[in-house]
Amino acid sequence: MANNQKVETMQASSAVFFIFGATGDLARRKLFPAIYSLYREGKLSDHFAVIGLARSQRTREQFREDVLSSIEEFCRYKPSDGKHEEWAEFVRHFEYKTLDINHIDGFRELNAFTEEVENEFSTPGNRLFYLALAPELFGRVSSHLKEGGLLESAGWHRLVIEKPFGYDLGSAKQLNEQIREVFREEEIYRIDHYLGKEMVQNIEVIRFGNAFFEPLWNNKHISNIQITLGETVGVEERGGYYDQAGALRDMGQNHMLQMLTMIAMEPPSRLVPEDIRDEKVKVLRSLRAFASSEDVSANVVRGQYTEGDVKGIHLPGYRQEDKVDPDSNTETYFAARVFVDNFRWAGVPFYIRTGKRLPVKTTEVVVEFKSMPNNVYLGQKYKLEPNLLVIRVNPMEGIYIKINAKKPGTDSEIEPLAMDFCQSCMIGINSPEAYERLIHDAAEGDSTYFTRWDEVATAWSFVDHIAAVWQEQPESLAYYPAGSWGPSAAHNLLEQDGHHWWPVNGQDEDNVIWIKNK
Repeated sequence: MANNQKVETMQASSAVFFIFGATGDLARRKLFPAIYSLYREGKLSDHFAVIGLARSQRTREQFREDVLSSIEEFCRYKPSDGKHEEWAEFVRHFEYKTLDINHIDGFRELNAFTEEVENEFSTPGNRLFYLALAPELFGRVSSHLKEGGLLESAGWHRLVIEKPFGYDLGSAKQLNEQIREVFREEEIYRIDHYLGKEMVQNIEVIRFGNAFFEPLWNNKHISNIQITLGETVGVEERGGYYDQAGALRDMGQNHMLQMLTMIAMEPPSRLVPEDIRDEKVKVLRSLRAFASSEDVSANVVRGQYTEGDVKGIHLPGYRQEDKVDPDSNTETYFAARVFVDNFRWAGVPFYIRTGKRLPVKTTEVVVEFKSMPNNVYLGQKYKLEPNLLVIRVNPMEGIYIKINAKKPGTDSEIEPLAMDFCQSCMIGINSPEAYERLIHDAAEGDSTYFTRWDEVATAWSFVDHIAAVWQEQPESLAYYPAGSWGPSAAHNLLEQDGHHWWPVNGQDEDNVIWIKNK
């Protein structure tokens, strides 16, 4: 086993990892690089194997070449960094088997093949099934795993599934029922890769590990919270999928609401996965429901990008994208004003927004504290800016705190002062990817950063009412040019409350430096 640095975390359990959809984009870009990184850091047991599964006819040697190509292109560690013998030792753990998931005989053959692999690598019968497949196939694969004998080994069995988990609450329930006929809830690991990101997980530490934050983390001291998830790209090759999903289902139901729960949750009583997930569910259950179509119209904005020019490059509108209906009313942007109706957050608006073809690629949480009184002491003479805590999740990871301080060299002039901690600057490209953490956690049986069924169901309940109103009101769709910050209605949403969207990544919306680090 490669061990190029001191290992501070335990190794993942010995297991066979089954990658369904092994020739797909997710496996190539994320899964194989994640497994190699775990191996390079000594976080993967010596006794492991990976079996790639897909319909394509591939030899074992061809598959291993695919794995090498994937890691060379997408992994933060490169095979060329180590010894040739090290790579040879790693890749010998990889096997490939052609499988048609519609035929049960193929699963029986897979089980016999797996037993041979387990004997070769001395794994104790632990099996992790990663379904990098379309959600409608989850139930069929689960039942065939059982009928094919793959769940009869001596060790544990875990199922890892990707979003989207259903299209709405009804389809999610049906999908969950199919899976639960085979796997228990504690064996199901629903991935939301945003929960594996370094700074999303760091939210808990920032909140509960610092005595000067937790006493202020409530409606007495916080004015509003803003969560932005911006993408500069359009739908690219995902037009067919995206036109059926839209921003609300693709990003809102999972990533946006998950980040909201991390910010708003109460301190868990114990540091165990179920207690942490219990607190997240309580936040989702406390979301103020939109009781009428008028509530949706007043608090939610939906938009779709049109043609635009960015840095001299002309970009097509959404309806001109490949595999998109030219009359589509699918939203590529949405913003919402959301309230968490509990004692901690009563009256504090949470503003969330996400969209494609925005000017900046970013994921950022801005906590705006209440301003100092403007009729007392310094407030009588100066316009004091509110204090901000900014948690930068992507692409730069770090924490940004904005305070007011006396300008150096002047008698009394006050200016905003930036206190900026850049985690990416310290760790650089060696910052662990989300999938590394999540695969390792699944192998260890740690479900903290995976979504439980009641989380999924409660989030769908909240989102479904918005989607139903939009279905009845196609005229509610607003438009914004590619490269802009979305429809003007999204800005009006905050102006109604006397707030505004704060700049992201330290820049204002015209890409002018916002506050310089001192």
